[in-house]
Amino acid sequence: MNTPIRRLAVACLVLFVALMGNATYVQYVQANDLNSKANNKRVIDDEYSRERGAILVGGEPVAESVPSDDQFTFQRTYPNGPLYAQVTGFFSYTYGRSAIENAENPLLSGSDNRLFVNRVVDLLANKQPKGGSVELTLDAAGQQAAATALAALPAGTKGSVVALDPTTGAVLTMYSQPTYDPNALASHDFAAVNQAWQALNDDPANPLLNRATQEIQPPGSTFKLVTASAALEQLDLNPGSVVQGGSELTFPGIEYTLPNAGGGSCGGDQITLEQALNVSCNVSFGSLATQIGQGALEEQAEKFGFGDKVIENLASNASRFTTPDTELELPQLAQSGIGQFEVAATPLQMAMVAAGIANDGVVMTPYVVDVVRDPSLRVLDDAGDGEEYSTALTPDHAAMMQQMMISTVQSGTASSARIPGLEVGGKTGTAQRGNGLPNLAWFASFATSGDQQVAVAVMIESAQATDDISGGRLAGPIAKTVMEALLAS
Repeated sequence: MNTPIRRLAVACLVLFVALMGNATYVQYVQANDLNSKANNKRVIDDEYSRERGAILVGGEPVAESVPSDDQFTFQRTYPNGPLYAQVTGFFSYTYGRSAIENAENPLLSGSDNRLFVNRVVDLLANKQPKGGSVELTLDAAGQQAAATALAALPAGTKGSVVALDPTTGAVLTMYSQPTYDPNALASHDFAAVNQAWQALNDDPANPLLNRATQEIQPPGSTFKLVTASAALEQLDLNPGSVVQGGSELTFPGIEYTLPNAGGGSCGGDQITLEQALNVSCNVSFGSLATQIGQGALEEQAEKFGFGDKVIENLASNASRFTTPDTELELPQLAQSGIGQFEVAATPLQMAMVAAGIANDGVVMTPYVVDVVRDPSLRVLDDAGDGEEYSTALTPDHAAMMQQMMISTVQSGTASSARIPGLEVGGKTGTAQRGNGLPNLAWFASFATSGDQQVAVAVMIESAQATDDISGGRLAGPIAKTVMEALLAS
C-alpha cells in the first residue's frame, strides 16, 4: 500500500471512529439530557401519545389521561381542576409541566427506570408504554373545606391554607386563592391555551403562584410561638414565669418604642409568659427576643425549618428570620421577636411550627407524595411514616407550649378556633407590611381528637389596604373549619 492510500485509509478510520463515538455519546451519554429538554418536540409528541398515569387523592383521580380523537390519542384532564391545581400542576404541550406533573414526570410518562420491565412487555405486545400513578397525601374533605372558606371572604381576597399531620409530615390540605384551571393549559386547542396562559400571567393576583409554599410574608404574632419556644429552651422559663408587660417597650438611648396593638398594657407591668401569649403581648415578646439574642432566636427558627425550602416536588421559597449577614440592633431584634422587621414565612412554614409543637417538639419533613405505583398497581415507593426534620423542643417544653396555645384558644385571642369536645391550640397574627400594602391575617393551630391530630396554618391578604384585619377574626374561623373537616373525615 502506497503512502497516499495509507493516509486516506487512516483518515477514513479516524472519521469512522469519530462518527461512532459521537453517535454513542448522543444516544447514551446525552440521552437523558436530550429527552428532558422542554423543547424536544419528538419527546413531547411521544409523551402526548401515551396514556399518562393518574394523580390520585383518596383513590380518586384528580389528574388523568382520557382517550381523544385527535393526533395525540390522549387528553390530560383535571376533574375539579382548580381545587388541586397548585399541587397537581399542569401538563401542557406548549408550556411544559409544573408541580407534581413535573416532579413525577418520569413515572407518570412511563419513562422511569423502574418501569423498564413494563416498557419491554409493552414493546413485545406492540403497545404504547403506560405511566405509573401517584397517590397524594391530600384529604379531599379538608381541601374542599379550605376552598369553600376562602371563597366566602370578600371578592379579591388572597390567601392560602396548609394542614399537616404532625406525626408524619403528610400534607393534608394545601390550597391557594386565587387558583386556576389546569384544563385550560392542557387543551389541544393551542390558540386557546396561549390565550389562557397570557391571561394567567397578566393577572395581577398571580393565580399560578402557590401561596402556601412560595409566598413569604411577615408572620406577625404567629412567630411568637418561635420566640416563646426559644425562651423555654434558652432562658429556662415556664408558662408561669414572670415576664415584662406594660404598654410599650423602650430601649436605652434610642427614641423608638415598641407598643402593643391597640396601646393596651397586656394586663400589667409584670405578667406570666402564658398570659403574654394569651393576649399576644408585643412588649413581652420583644423583650424576650432581646434577652434570647439574635443567634439563639435564629437557631430556634431554623429548627422549625426557617432558611430551608423544606418540601420536595413543589416550587417553594425558604422562610427567613433575617437577611444574610444582618446584625440586628435591639429595636430590630425586638421587632423580629414579634414576627416583623425582616422575618418572613410561608404558610407551610408556620404549619410546621404548630405541628412541631403538637408532635412533642419533633418537626417532621412535609411531603405530598404518599405512594407511587407502576401501571400494574405494584407499589414502587411508599412514604410510610415520613422523615424527621429536626427536634425543635424537648418533650417537656413542647408540652408547655401546647398548654399555652390551648389556653390561648380557651381564654385568649385565638378563641375563634374553639371546637366543642376537641383540644385545640392556636395563635393569631396580624402582620404589618407598610408602604400602603394591606395587613395580613395569620393563624397557626393544632387540634387533637382521640389518636388523630392535625396542624393548620392560614394566611389571608385583604383585597383592600385597611387596618381592619386580624388573625382571630378572619383566619381563625377558617382554621377551625378545616380542622373540623379533617378530624371528621
